[in-house]
Amino acid sequence: MSVIRKPLAILSGLAACMAAAPALAAQPTPWQTRFQPAATSIMEQTTWFEIYTLWFILPITVLVMLLLGWVIVKYRASANPTPSRTSHNTLIEVIWTVGPVVVLLFLAVPSFQLLSAQYSPPEDPAITIKATGVQWYWDYEYQTEEPLSFSSLILADDDRAGLGKEDRAAYPRLLAVDNEVVVPVDTTVRVLVTASDVIHAFAMPAFGVKTDAVPGRINEIWFKAKKEGIYYGQCSELCGKDHAFMPIAVRVVSADQYDTWLAAARSDLAGANKALMAATDAQTKVAAAGE
Repeated sequence: MSVIRKPLAILSGLAACMAAAPALAAQPTPWQTRFQPAATSIMEQTTWFEIYTLWFILPITVLVMLLLGWVIVKYRASANPTPSRTSHNTLIEVIWTVGPVVVLLFLAVPSFQLLSAQYSPPEDPAITIKATGVQWYWDYEYQTEEPLSFSSLILADDDRAGLGKEDRAAYPRLLAVDNEVVVPVDTTVRVLVTASDVIHAFAMPAFGVKTDAVPGRINEIWFKAKKEGIYYGQCSELCGKDHAFMPIAVRVVSADQYDTWLAAARSDLAGANKALMAATDAQTKVAAAGE
């Protein structure tokens, strides 16, 4: 029995350590072929639409390949030395005109519905954040009664220890930042996106949002995260030599944690971030112990 209990104890300890780490919400994974787990209703609809379109794309692709193969074999020069001089076929022309129209209608209706939902939040946004792209980082401004603004730069390896972000699973290289955007869960957030120099793009895959950041213009997006954790995105418009080093990180927390962080961040952003990290880590440990 002792031989069995020892491996079980080791596995339990590993599980506890993993549970004690900051909640991982969504980030890229090696050899990933699918979307990141959806964190908003818009991304859930986007994932559904992608699968829905595959039911049209795959059969059409197979049909075209079969037709090409059939034509190549049946009408090759050696098998068909005297080719037909048929100029048209009414039935075939009707089929290849009506068929694509029907397919496009089946694709257009849900596509327009999704497009409309992306620009139509279900309720008035409770929080508005202005995101300004800069070569090569992001400036954020919380448009509240007492505005809060800060810059968010890629996390340097030398700064990990000082910021308490040494866990590379939770704070991955090239995606983690020094100051995350913090928002409450189940809350509609509006993001006003612009740029100060060249064109950038604000993209958060798990939220299903992406829009260009254009100097002199403000584009508007919204999201409503359903799950707490850290979400990662990147600038998705080639903007110069450090384009690949311009990540976006959003930390979704409870409403109480957000209110506490916002009040403290106005006077001490670094201290507020550390206190929030400690609170979320403690919450994760309590949840793991309850399991």
